[in-house]
Amino acid sequence: MSSFIIYPAIDIRGGKCVRLIQGDYNQETVYNENPLEVAKAWEAQGAKWIHLVDLDGAKAGYPVNDKLVGDIAKAVNVPVQLGGGLRTEADVDHILSLGVSRVILGTAAIENREFVNRVLQKHGDKVAIGIDARDGYVATRGWLETSAVKADELAAELAKAGAKTFIFTDISRDGMMGGPNVEAIVHLAKVSGQSVIASGGVSRYEDLERLAQHAADGVGGAIVGKALYTGSIKLEEAHGRV
Repeated sequence: MSSFIIYPAIDIRGGKCVRLIQGDYNQETVYNENPLEVAKAWEAQGAKWIHLVDLDGAKAGYPVNDKLVGDIAKAVNVPVQLGGGLRTEADVDHILSLGVSRVILGTAAIENREFVNRVLQKHGDKVAIGIDARDGYVATRGWLETSAVKADELAAELAKAGAKTFIFTDISRDGMMGGPNVEAIVHLAKVSGQSVIASGGVSRYEDLERLAQHAADGVGGAIVGKALYTGSIKLEEAHGRV
């Protein structure tokens, strides 16, 4: 099942590595003052990709921690993907020029479909679509707003527009250590016909094993955050299980 990739998450706010609970900026835990050191540590433990989130950017609507993101991309020898606040072509071009291998578009997928279509045409598989859902409907602007768009319908439409990778988060599971919404993730992969990376709720090795069993259905990996920082999942052991 080597096609299933574990993405250790580094959420950046104020230049530090943090975690939020359910995207709530008032429920923050700082895990490390130096995200670059964290990225190197995950690489040393066998990470094949690193997932970065610019939390300040997600809130502001444009990249805020871009210098740090570029430093991380240059410091590690594995590909890096970034989400958070990428809502213009210039910002996407800028982030990719820093050495980031894949950008993640979230809010823009709802609010500016023409932009997303253009970026998909221009950059192809260097673009992933982040779909964050609350009760099946897409949430935007750092989860502060919920749209009237259904997650599966959005995935099917954007797959037709050229999206090859989706990152799906069930907000109710994020940071709660209660397990991912496997059924919704598999459904999204089948509806879109593309690769879906699970995000949110992975707290045990069994969660990763359950997701990896659906690699043939299009579940391409899982983003793991809090569980790695609390030690309930060790990255090296996780790789041995999936």
